[in-house]
Amino acid sequence: MAVKKEELIREYSKAIREGNAAVFGGAGLSRPSGFVDWKGLLRPLAEDIGLDVDKETDMLSVAQYYKNQRRTRGGINKAILDAFSMDVRTNENVKILSRLPIVTYWTTNYDELIETGIREANRNPDVKSESDQLSSMKRDRDAIVYKMHGDVNRPANAVLTKEDYELYEYRRPLFRTALKGDLVSKVFLFIGFSFEDPNLDYILGQIHSLLGENVPTHYCFFKKIQETDYSDPIEYGYCKARQDLQEENLRNYGIQTVFVDSYDEITNILREIERVSKLNKIFVSGSAQEFPAPWTKDSAERLASQLAGALVHEECRITSGFGLGIGSAVINGALDVIYSEKYRHIDEHLCLRPFPQNITDSTMRIERWRQYRESIMDETGISIYMFGNKKDDATGSMVIANGCIQEYEIAKAHNHIIIPIGSTGGAAKAIYDDVKSNIGNYPYLVDCIDQLGKETDINNIVSIVVNIVKNQTK
Repeated sequence: MAVKKEELIREYSKAIREGNAAVFGGAGLSRPSGFVDWKGLLRPLAEDIGLDVDKETDMLSVAQYYKNQRRTRGGINKAILDAFSMDVRTNENVKILSRLPIVTYWTTNYDELIETGIREANRNPDVKSESDQLSSMKRDRDAIVYKMHGDVNRPANAVLTKEDYELYEYRRPLFRTALKGDLVSKVFLFIGFSFEDPNLDYILGQIHSLLGENVPTHYCFFKKIQETDYSDPIEYGYCKARQDLQEENLRNYGIQTVFVDSYDEITNILREIERVSKLNKIFVSGSAQEFPAPWTKDSAERLASQLAGALVHEECRITSGFGLGIGSAVINGALDVIYSEKYRHIDEHLCLRPFPQNITDSTMRIERWRQYRESIMDETGISIYMFGNKKDDATGSMVIANGCIQEYEIAKAHNHIIIPIGSTGGAAKAIYDDVKSNIGNYPYLVDCIDQLGKETDINNIVSIVVNIVKNQTK
């Protein structure tokens, strides 16, 4: 029985947060960018030797027949270069997967889409397409891209013919070893993959023989066979039965299938995975130069400190911009729990993002701070607002901190979970009023919105906010 997309989103997002997620990209991942699949690559070669790929089921043999007849693989090398050297744009699925904080990417594709996408996401990929590259580690790498069948830039070494697969164990044994290790220790998402590759079949079979029913859980996408796509009901019945059997067989290897009605659904699911995977990363927005009654400097700092500590206790990562009057308390509260409970893993639970200072050009400062806020919101998934006031430079009177309001607007654009503690006044109250007047857009706040507006007991506020966060990250 196939699994629901909700399970995939929940479990794979959890694997991302825990650093155990991996991606395996097949030809279907590259096709939306304009690259050919296996049949498309071999079609002109098959025609040259009098074959029709649409009538063939064994593409390895087609490539082998071509090489046998020509006594050289020069034509195969040229076909790979011609097909995968095009200048194309990364597609949306690649962009999302590249932005995710995933370290391990595997692919059977020759193209450079995955590594290009990772670079465009301002991450540094370490590409492994040959066995001798596996023993070296690129400095400052953010992700490893294993190209187990080779790379377009080295077409002579690409794995394509039947002979290439037969000799794989001798020419590329370390790739099989590395993949087996990752399949045992990580949660894979297979995307654009047909599961017709002999190498993967061999590796999955070995893992299953060693672990039996204890194989780890992985996930894959399949487009559901639909009757409306077939004019012949007999052909539909056959294809549907074959897909059901394949789905059942994959379960033997721990690979759970998520069926979609259209490929567009995959993009929406990946977007939701990206959103949910950030829900343990929380930005605390707020500043205070004065404290409206009944709040005092001491009670405001205790609220910020206790809230940050409680969220870290729940395995969240706090991001702080060092807001005046609030930032230090947030940091101290987070550190207290980190040092007492989290093996001093500071970077896993606390991210300090002080704003750039000493920018004399006001226009440049405003733009730089806006960009800075954009980057913070892009890295986090929940925003909490408290207090938010400052002294007006011209009049000396206390006003709402417009930086907090800007952070709120950016957070909405990034589809954040927004939690305004309206009882603290200032920008938080203004944000609270806007949220309450549009409460239909914030269903997770319906049951507690009134409490957020009037509660001043620190323990109660912390409990309310932590419960909202926990409900979102279940």
